[in-house]
Amino acid sequence: MVRAIAAGVAAARAGARNVKKREAQFVICVRNKGYPASLELGKAYRLLKDEHMSKHSQVRVIDESGEDYLYPEDYFVPKEFWEGMASAMPRPKLSVRP
Repeated sequence: MVRAIAAGVAAARAGARNVKKREAQFVICVRNKGYPASLELGKAYRLLKDEHMSKHSQVRVIDESGEDYLYPEDYFVPKEFWEGMASAMPRPKLSVRP
């Protein structure tokens, strides 16, 4: 699963290179071990391009401090991946009792 997430982050970065007008890229935090004050689970963070650190399985995001820092790549999934997972999940059926 970690490799799939890393591949998804790499694919999101690769897709960003093909866009003429650069749009902000976002990732969703799925782990925050060691960084509970800096990263909130389930929150979207802006991804900054850092090709050198991506070779070391690190991503640069703007965290809760408002500054950009490096974090492990497997702490995030691309926003598009997250949205796809949410739409694929079955909706709970609500029953109303009389």
